Amino acid sequence: MTDEEYKGMIVSDPSVMMGKPVVAGTRITVEQILEKLAAGETFEQILAAHPRLTQEAIKAALEIAD
Repeated sequence: MTDEEYKGMIVSDPSVMMGKPVVAGTRITVEQILEKLAAGETFEQILAAHPRLTQEAIKAALEIAD
């Protein structure tokens, strides 16, 4: 995926999670994903806990955090 495609997966809306960037179509924030990764969780563990996420969404969160 290109950077632009990743960016389209992350949205920010003042009426959702106080405007924090979230994975499109969810209330899962980029911050939550990054915290889980920083705590040592694997992609697989995050995906198991949040079935609506995809590997691409996790990668998009990492991409915009960079």
